Order: sequence, then C-alpha cells, then structure tokens
Amino acid sequence: MTDVTSREPQQDRSRVTRSRLLEAAVACLAEVGYSRATVALVAERAGVSRGAAQHHFPTREALFVAAVEHVANERSDEIRRQMTADDQTAVSTHQVVEMIIDTYAGPLFRAALVLWVASATEPDLREQVVPLEARIGRQIHRVAVELLGADESRPGVREIVQATLDMARGLGLANLLTDDSARREGIVSQWAEVLETTLGASRTDAAS
Repeated sequence: MTDVTSREPQQDRSRVTRSRLLEAAVACLAEVGYSRATVALVAERAGVSRGAAQHHFPTREALFVAAVEHVANERSDEIRRQMTADDQTAVSTHQVVEMIIDTYAGPLFRAALVLWVASATEPDLREQVVPLEARIGRQIHRVAVELLGADESRPGVREIVQATLDMARGLGLANLLTDDSARREGIVSQWAEVLETTLGASRTDAAS
C-alpha cells in the first residue's frame, strides 16, 4: 500500500525545487547570457545540487525553455491579479498599457531575448524556442484583449492590440542598455489615448 502521507511532502519538495530552478534560470539568462548560464550556475543560484537540476531537466535547453515559459505564465497571472483586485474599481487603458510594457522592460524579456539570439545559431535550441515564442505571444495577446475589453471581431481591433504588443517589445529593446523610463511614460500616455479612441469607436459601432 502506498504511503500517501509521505508521498505528498516529497511531491511538494519536488515542486519547490523545480520552481527555484526555473526562477534561477531566468535570472541567470538575464544577467550573464546564454553561453555563461550553465546548469551548474543555475543549480548553485537555486541552492540545489546539479544532479537535482538534471533530474528535473535532462538537458540545458529544456531547462531554459521551461524557465522562460514558467515566468511568462507567472507574469500573466500576476497582471490579471493586479488588474482585477477587489479594491480596483476600474482599470484604465493607461494602466493596462503600462503593465504590458513593464513586462517587456524586465528580466523576463531579457531572458527571452537571450534565448532568441542563441537559437539563431543553435538548431536544437531553435526547435524549442520557436513554438515557445508562439505560445507566449498568444498568451500575452489574450491577456491584453481580456484586460482592454477588446472585441477582436470588430475591424482594426486585433491589429491595434497586436501593435500595442509590438510597440512594447520595441520599448523593451530600447531599455536594454539605458534606463528609458522617462521617455516610455510619455509614449504610454499617448498610446493609451490612441487605444481609447480606437476601442471606443469599435464599441460605439457595435452598439449601433
């Protein structure tokens, strides 16, 4: 008979170890780049043995791809939580745009960018990164549509949402070498007005 009581703490420890490895992997990618972000370095940062890391992720590529996807999922969930908090009576378009752009200005984007660049010359990595990028792209797009209350069946709405994400990615690139926060704030304000105009017109058309 299986001892369920002893199995559950073991599963909990395994989940905690896996989560620590994933968080450490993203941090290492963002800080030192793909070539220097070894499994040993990630394991050391996570406070686990290299053997434990390889038990969870048999290849280096699997570790880093899983790490970026894990943190992207966490970030999407966090945005939803912040935007739908009990004390949040109304979420402004400016707030949504700011949250989306902040996603591309942090360590997650840096880590993902490192993977994209490395995958250009490493076929094994590219095979995993291409579908990963597609999944993350769809996920962030869904979050944006949800929080903006956008009706993508209306003409131009899907394109304006995607333009928001493309702009956020570009601002993330601009922020890699220098702090671009001051200029970014002005762009957020202007783009929020553009979105309000486009989405407002779409809602008016739908109601008429």
